[in-house]
Amino acid sequence: MKFLTFIFIFAFTFANAQTTNQQVPDDYGYLVKVGQQAPDFTTETTDGKTVKLSDYKGKVVMLQFTASWCGVCRKEMPHIEKDIWQKHKDNSDFALFGIDLDEPREKVEKFGKQIPVTYPLLLDPKGGIFYSYAQKGAGVTRNVIIDKTGKMVYMTRLFKQEEFDEMKSVIEKLLK
Repeated sequence: MKFLTFIFIFAFTFANAQTTNQQVPDDYGYLVKVGQQAPDFTTETTDGKTVKLSDYKGKVVMLQFTASWCGVCRKEMPHIEKDIWQKHKDNSDFALFGIDLDEPREKVEKFGKQIPVTYPLLLDPKGGIFYSYAQKGAGVTRNVIIDKTGKMVYMTRLFKQEEFDEMKSVIEKLLK
């Protein structure tokens, strides 16, 4: 009986540890897949601080790919600010970065203030970061959730409320 109880507890714990078995549609334009290690990068915030993704191993990381000219990004970013960043910004196990595709620092700073968002915006000159995650010509409105081991566990494209809500749930589970 103890053995069966152990098996049940193990199976329940393992099942709950699996945050998603997401099948990302091919038309999302990703080069990467759920379950893979996130491509590493080093870049700067708008205020000149260096950010290296691999330095955040051990944390849940959300990457939000964006650009000032992207209307869907402008629609989604206030939701990210309110529903994710404001909720988790003080959690030392969480990091969120907006990655702006190939725009100068001044434009990215202005964009962040216009929305407004308070989470860090990163510079992506020539799209080097974006194009390690997505195909050339793929749109920027997308999010990648990375678990504490550095593996990508959830990816979005455009702003769909149901997908956004599921992403929030994935983040919550990873932070437990």
